[in-house]
Amino acid sequence: MSWFNVGLIFLIAWWLAWFLTLPFGIKTPEKVEPGHASSAPVKPRLWIKAAIATVIAAVITAILVVIIESGWIDLQA
Repeated sequence: MSWFNVGLIFLIAWWLAWFLTLPFGIKTPEKVEPGHASSAPVKPRLWIKAAIATVIAAVITAILVVIIESGWIDLQA
């Protein structure tokens, strides 16, 4: 398996984990200012969610690379 393939697996896993972590911990403001959306979060904490998505993607990538490299599944068929 090439580094390009591992990178693609990581990228797909990262985007999946990113969109899964976005809704967690969202708190909407009690008083909405004019011109702002009522559903906009007060503190979205995107850096923390990006870090969590990176860890999740790294674990998923490692598991998939081990499964593929060990020969448990045959991708040549």
